[in-house]
Amino acid sequence: MENPSIISHVSLGTNDFANSKAFYTAVLTTIGAGIVMEHEDAAAFGKKFPEFWVQSPFDGKPAATANGVHFGFWANSKQEVHEFYDAALKHGATGEGEPGPRKEYGEPYYGCFLRDLDGHKIEAAFWDMEMDAGLNSE
Repeated sequence: MENPSIISHVSLGTNDFANSKAFYTAVLTTIGAGIVMEHEDAAAFGKKFPEFWVQSPFDGKPAATANGVHFGFWANSKQEVHEFYDAALKHGATGEGEPGPRKEYGEPYYGCFLRDLDGHKIEAAFWDMEMDAGLNSE
């Protein structure tokens, strides 16, 4: 089977690896992901392979956020979107958009937005495939 993704992985710099690793361990568990590979000051999360790395910057300089960049994670249900959001807030994230539909993203979209411990914008999104099938059959 061909991998449906076009992304091999993304790497996210952090200024506090231990806290960031604990944060993403707690938050990504809500969507069925966990640590699948580790190195000193780096942890890779995924379901089967390393897709999302959290690490201290390789060059030793401080990690920074980028305007217009965010990292989106797939949830399997609206409930998982809520669990992701709640876990992130509980572990120190700042809310940037509560769980809910975003009509401008399409009827099947349901998601949330937050800022992680380093200020990176993250998202959890559920795409209702049954609703999508109904919209595309018209």
